[in-house]
Amino acid sequence: MADKEFEAFFDQEGRLVLPKELAEEYGFVPGSEIRIHPSVTGLQLRPPVTRLAKVYMEPTNRCNLACRTCIRHSWNEPIGEMSRATFSKVTEDLRSISPAPGVLFGGLGEPLAHPGIVGMIRRMKDLGSFVELITNGTLLSPELSEQLINAGLDLLWVSLDGATPESYADVRLGAALPEVLSNLMALRSSRWRKHRPVGLDLMLKPQLGIVFVAMKRNISDLPAVFRLANRLGAMHFLVTNVLPYTTEMQEEVLYSNALNDTIYASSPILRVLDFPKIDVNPKTREALYEAMRGNHSLSISGGNFGGRNNRCPFGEKGSLAIRWDGDVSPCLALLHDHTSYLHGYRRNIRRHTVGNVSDRNIEDIWKQPEYVAFRKRLQRFEFSPCTFCGGCDFFESNEEDCIGSPFPACGGCLWAQGIIQCP
Repeated sequence: MADKEFEAFFDQEGRLVLPKELAEEYGFVPGSEIRIHPSVTGLQLRPPVTRLAKVYMEPTNRCNLACRTCIRHSWNEPIGEMSRATFSKVTEDLRSISPAPGVLFGGLGEPLAHPGIVGMIRRMKDLGSFVELITNGTLLSPELSEQLINAGLDLLWVSLDGATPESYADVRLGAALPEVLSNLMALRSSRWRKHRPVGLDLMLKPQLGIVFVAMKRNISDLPAVFRLANRLGAMHFLVTNVLPYTTEMQEEVLYSNALNDTIYASSPILRVLDFPKIDVNPKTREALYEAMRGNHSLSISGGNFGGRNNRCPFGEKGSLAIRWDGDVSPCLALLHDHTSYLHGYRRNIRRHTVGNVSDRNIEDIWKQPEYVAFRKRLQRFEFSPCTFCGGCDFFESNEEDCIGSPFPACGGCLWAQGIIQCP
């Protein structure tokens, strides 16, 4: 629906009346509170915090790899998988929510390691959900690909952090790039056999998405990974930065200056460099690069580079996360206790649980007054600018911040600054 245009109108009392289809899609029900954000190109209506639109579900926190980038290097938590009883409770809870929220199987483990994953996908599809799954691709055998296709999976995300066996293995320790590529080519062949005579990759299910974790050690591989993705028939490509969970990985970050760079700012006190659409080629790239390095906030064809500042992507999507044991958190970042590093500081992040599906209905958890209040605070982003400053004792945890924000204090969250991205 994102590319479709609608007509709305104001009634005699100055109230905005939206088409029913649009209102239902974005959760604009009578009494909804919405925030209106002025932008260069007009007004932006931000979805109400009452709309549950997406569920991140962690089937297991077990994984068959030991990647350099993994959170397991900074935690000490038990390994487990979602039980049949817990998943059945989740299914029944989601059945009563209309429209059915989308579901992404992922979290902080390898979802294909769960023995019941195909059945879980099928049951979510029976609810009418758009279903995604993210994997490292090593367990994606041709037989499993056939099962995922038959289960109705809509979108498969695969992590691909290198274009050669050497660079890939340097990050995804224990994995083999040729094996993963072979698995993905088998998936593509199976999709074509299943969906002929449709023919276009855009129409084949599941669609394929590639996720690339950018670091100093692999950034030169990015163009080649793009080319690999095209050969595999990928329709989506997501690049994210690395979140260092160890002191060694601090040396790999590519955003040491990006958090404070004026080209990503949206402050009204800054000069704005407004570019049109323009060819980017050997003739223009040096001039464009030099122009971008000035003390400007950068806008290209009306789109400002600072649009992702202080925006919780999980809140904007209307999402929550369910851990393998049924604990519910506002986002993936708060699903597990862990340690990360930023600006040379070690940060101890305590997980935040708003309920457990075994004890309460998911919709009841979502509507808890204290949880709704937290989502409103997230939307206003009433936290200290920790990623910009990052220089006091409060920064060493998410317990509170220097303006008195209570736990969880999200001012140091890199997802909210567009540095880290998840599907």
